[in-house]
Amino acid sequence: MHTKPIIAVLGDYERCLQSYADWSRIQARADVRFFHEPLDGESLFQAVQDAHAIALVRDRSPFDASLIKRLPKLKLFVFTGVRNGLLDHAALLNQGVTVACTRGGPSKETTAELTWALILAASKQVVDQSQMMSDGQWRNAHSVLPILNGQRLGIIGLGGIGSIVAKVGAAFGMELVCWSPNMTHERAKVAGCEFLPLETLLQTSKIVSLHLVASERTKGLIHRDRLAMMRADSILVNTSRSSLIVTNDLIAALKSGRPGQAALDVFDQEPLPKDSELHRIPNLLMTPHLGFVAEPIFQGFAQGLVDTLNAWLNGKPVPMPYPANS
Repeated sequence: MHTKPIIAVLGDYERCLQSYADWSRIQARADVRFFHEPLDGESLFQAVQDAHAIALVRDRSPFDASLIKRLPKLKLFVFTGVRNGLLDHAALLNQGVTVACTRGGPSKETTAELTWALILAASKQVVDQSQMMSDGQWRNAHSVLPILNGQRLGIIGLGGIGSIVAKVGAAFGMELVCWSPNMTHERAKVAGCEFLPLETLLQTSKIVSLHLVASERTKGLIHRDRLAMMRADSILVNTSRSSLIVTNDLIAALKSGRPGQAALDVFDQEPLPKDSELHRIPNLLMTPHLGFVAEPIFQGFAQGLVDTLNAWLNGKPVPMPYPANS
């Protein structure tokens, strides 16, 4: 008896993939299993052990060589977006698995928007002021708010997202400074920024916003000593990767008052555990990794997965093979 191939779709936390694309042709030919909860370790293995194809949203589940070795039935692995730092691509390719990805969509734009939502919410105390009004209060001494105009915005990483953040900062009349491992004065000038040493940027900026790719050169970049350099009224914003900041050092730094506040959209473990100490830090604003969670992006993710799976089921080349697979 011919059995249908098994497809495991992982990381659909938002439960939206099926509503953003037509899965009917795939479901007619395959046993498609959607998993909406975070999976790791043995629970992840149990979910995918019989899968012939795995479709994963971003890097929401880690696949290392030891796990991949336990998946002899696996023939296709497709992930959304064009980068996955928790996937051993070489192990998949060495096992003869086709690796594919999808287009990323306007994630730079939406992440830049969220960055500014966090900057403005933190500097204008939007959450606290809203809660005060919900409690039936009006203004108090804490309602005398700072202004961003004329203040220094320090951008760490001036790529696609950092450059958009800089443009908005300029529109607010902020002084723009930047740093990255490969920054030059010429590149900074094109974006209307001044290139400064990292330590100077941290010491003098009202807002410090991180926009670097996590790598061996950048992981743990913001640690205890560098946090202690920051202004007592500064705000540290991270919508990039949690590994850029040493989390325990940040917790201690916020308790000591340097920086004055932080705003985070990314975390070492996601979803953030309910018992995390981060929940108990009053001068910390958090959002649940919303930077790339936008309708047009997830529409593209869903359609990309469907197109890839349909091609694979029909024995055709996948639309976007991962570069190492070519």
